[in-house]
Order: sequence, then C-alpha cells, then structure tokens
Amino acid sequence: MLSELRISDLGVISEATLELDPGLTVVTGETGAGKTMIVSGIDLLLGGKADTGAIRAGAERARVEGVFRVADQELAAAVAEAGGRVEDDELLVARHLTAAGRSRAYLGGAQVPATLCGEVTGELVTVHGQSEQIRLGRSDRQREILDRFAGAKLAKLLTSYGHDYAERRAAVAELDELRRNAQQRAREIDLLKFGLDEISAVEPQPGEDQALATEATRLQAADDLRLAATTAMVAITGDDDDPAGDSGALSAIGRARKATEQLAELDPDAAELAQRVAEVSYLLTDAAADLSRYLDGLESEPGRLELIAERRSQLAGLTRKYGSSVDEVLAWGADAARQLAELETGDDRIGQLENRIAELDVRLDEQATKITKLRRTAAQKLIKQVLTELAALAMPHARLEFALSAADYGPYGRDQVELLFSANPGSEPRNLARVASGGELSRVRLALEVVLAGNGDGGTFVFDEVDAGVGGKVAVEIGRRLARLADHSQVIVVTHLAQVAAFADRHYVVAKSDDGQVTTSGVTRVIDGARSAELARMMAGLEQTESSIAHAEELLAEAGQTRGQTSS
Repeated sequence: MLSELRISDLGVISEATLELDPGLTVVTGETGAGKTMIVSGIDLLLGGKADTGAIRAGAERARVEGVFRVADQELAAAVAEAGGRVEDDELLVARHLTAAGRSRAYLGGAQVPATLCGEVTGELVTVHGQSEQIRLGRSDRQREILDRFAGAKLAKLLTSYGHDYAERRAAVAELDELRRNAQQRAREIDLLKFGLDEISAVEPQPGEDQALATEATRLQAADDLRLAATTAMVAITGDDDDPAGDSGALSAIGRARKATEQLAELDPDAAELAQRVAEVSYLLTDAAADLSRYLDGLESEPGRLELIAERRSQLAGLTRKYGSSVDEVLAWGADAARQLAELETGDDRIGQLENRIAELDVRLDEQATKITKLRRTAAQKLIKQVLTELAALAMPHARLEFALSAADYGPYGRDQVELLFSANPGSEPRNLARVASGGELSRVRLALEVVLAGNGDGGTFVFDEVDAGVGGKVAVEIGRRLARLADHSQVIVVTHLAQVAAFADRHYVVAKSDDGQVTTSGVTRVIDGARSAELARMMAGLEQTESSIAHAEELLAEAGQTRGQTSS
C-alpha cells in the first residue's frame, strides 16, 4: 500500500504531500491544474519513462518520493538484493529528474536502475490510465485478465507448460542448426581426421623439435668442441708428449698440496691453507674426469646428423600446418580430437532431439487442452459477474464474451483470446477495441477490476479519469463501484465528476495560482465545508451558491448512506 506521496517541481506542482490510507482517495481540480501529475508521479515511482519536459518551469530538478507499506518478505528480499532496505515494513522509493536530462531512481535508500525499481514496485501498484484502456483492447491483455481470474490452478499449469514450451523451442533451434550445418560438419570431420592422421603418422614428442635442434648444433660443431675440450684437458692433466709428465695443472697442484701439507705439519695455523689447496686438487680431478666423459660423448654416431635432419623435416611438415612448435602441434591435435568427437556425435544428437521434441509435443498438447478447458470455465464465470457490474453501470443490455480460438502453440498455450462486446440488443458482439466508445471502455475496465479485486488479495489501484465520457446516474454507479473496490484494496482516483468524488474516504484538491509569470499548483486535503464547496464547483462549474452547496451536501449524504449499506 502507498502510505505517502511527496512531489516537488513536477509539472505545475511546486510542493505537494498526500498522506494515503486504505480505502478510496480522490484527486480533483480544475482543468489544467495538474491533477494528472499525481498519476505521473506514481508512474515514475513504478519505473516509468522520465520526461525532463515535466520539470516545473524555472526549477532545476523534480523529485517524487513514495512510502510503501510492505509486508511481503520476498519483496523485502528483492530490495535487499538491490542494496536497499525495508525498515519497519516501510519502503522508500524516489525518482529525481534534472533539467540536464538525468534521471535517478532510489529503492530503499540505494540508487538503482529505473527498470529494476519498476520490477519491484510494479507488484505493489496497478495504474489504470488511457494507456491501460488501449491495452484492454489487445488480445494479450485480454488473455492476462482471463488467466488472472482463473486463479492458482491455471497459473501452476501455465508455469509447467511454459517450461516445456521453452525447452521445445531450444531443442527445435538446435535441431535446425544441426541439420542446416550437416554438410559443413562432414567437411570439418574430414579435415580434422586428415590432420590427426598426419600427426599420428609422425608421432611427435613434447619438446622434440627443440631437443633435436640443440643436438644438431652440437654435432655440427663437434670438431671445435673436441679441440676446446682437449685443450682444457691438457691444461689440467698435462701433455702426453711431456716425458716428465709435470706440465699440467694437476701436477702443479699436486706439488702445492704436498708443500702445504708439510707446512701444516710444521705450523698448525697453516692447516686451513693445506685444506683449501686439497679442495682445489679434488675439484681439478673432478673437472678432468668430466672433461674426459664429455670428450667420449663427442664421438659422433655415424649418420646421426642425417637422421636428425630427416626427423626435423618431418616435424617441420607438421609445424607448417598445425602450430609453430611441436608442443603447439600436440595442443592442436588434442583440441581437434575433442572437436571431432563432438562433430561425430551430431547424428546421434539429431536423433535425441527428434525424440525429445516428440515427447514435448505430447506433453504440450495435453497441457494446452487442460489450459483451454480451465479458460473456458473461467470465462463463463467472469463474464457473468462482469455483466452484473455493467448492468449496475447503466449498461443492462451489454453483451460480453471471451472468444477462444485455436492457434499455433505459444508460450501461454494455443488459445487466441478475444474479448467481444456489444452495448445494444440486436448487435452481434465484436472486438471490444473496435466497437466500444471511450465511456463504454471505461465502464468495462472498471467492471473487470471490481470483479478481479473480489478474487484477489487487494493491492493499490490508481485510476486516471476512469469516468471519462460518462455522467449522471452512471457516474454515481462508478463511484459506488470504486468504493466497493476500495473495501478490498487501496484505490486512488483522479476524477472530474462530483458523483464519483462524493464516495471518497479522502479528498484532495489540486489548485493553481498565477503570479503573472509562472503558474503553480498545490495539493490540499478538503473536509467538511471545503469538500462540499469543491463538489459544488465540480457540479456547477461556477462560484458556489447556497443551492449548489446544498446539492453537494445531499450528494455526500447519499454516498455515505450507500457506502454504509454496502459495508453492512
């Protein structure tokens, strides 16, 4: 429920605060005073499109704030997920518009996109304006109304049907894609198999190309490597041609080692020097052994270089096609094997999809048949109740019916729903949008809402001039129906008819003032004599007189008596 509405600098309204309670609240005022801005402000809180042209002349920004009483834990959780809070069962919603063209929405204190704000608050308020009257003439809206009246059983069935329908659509799309790409898939399979066969024939090993390149470099430089290693060996071990055998570093370090050992025997302080010389001796011995093994390894295998060149040529054939290195070739092969497995299962997948679609067709047909049956039953009950309401709204000869015709499967079944209407006896019912006048559409819409509200859990309904195109006794009946709707729900009505306004629990008047440059409107709640004066103005359109005041008070008394009888 909307408990408070505050508007600043929207349209011609400078500052306005409406404190709202359950029941029927009406907003009245002279033409052009800005009554519709109340509805526009509520629409902004529901995520409506921002129009900077709606900012009051001379103002830099417009603000609309609403306080909603919220007891729904799921809605409170949605607010929390958006970053806002519901405090003491109250939710603060705001929209700010700037003359620069910016629009900001706030939900529970958190700035959110206007669309998200609308998704949350849209569950709280239903606005009936001229756009809703236009929507009422559309088949999809007529189906929504019928399904809403049908209740939870149909809603549950529609949810199940909707899941199956969505799955079938996805399956059909995938099947079409597989069939459409069958030839391309066959070509891709052949190409992948060819590549994998080439790689399998060569059997490359991880890092093999780099290892072979290193080995080839070593073999090609074998003579240089042997000379350098031999030179190092001679320097360490000495020249074999030296008869004394003492030209190498090992001989020299051997002599040094003996001398330092003698030195350590004579002077214990020199023991460390002897140890260090001994370590050098050991290192030179190890180095000589390693160099010897290295020289042995340099003995080239006959024909090895040619074998390496041939193998590298085979690997190069792969790296030209499938990657810049053997590792990349192997990675391509792994990915190709995965793709091949997926492509080769395409035919199996086609069969699976065909079977699943056939199963879903059976289920959808069964569910659609049940949906149609529930809709036909609900349509009979709904039409009976709505016709009762229309008779009270001075349309005793009206005919209304829901025509359900078979159509292709859709997300809500296979029914094409059309609301047919005739206002006069002898006229065949035809499409509501084509044959109903504005006043007739208003009454049909009100009758539907009154019936639907009786089957629902209440809520907040906002009507923007639902009484357009009617007057007299019909207006009284509209006021009575709105009051009856307000027994179950919060109802806010912008009206220009005193007969409707007389039934209100609260009455606000939008009045304008002009300082010669800017026209500004304010909103004031009227009670007692002030309310009678406003009703008199609405009826006579002139300055109040004793007779017009008396007529207004009589209307208020009659409305109050009627509401008392209705409540009892």
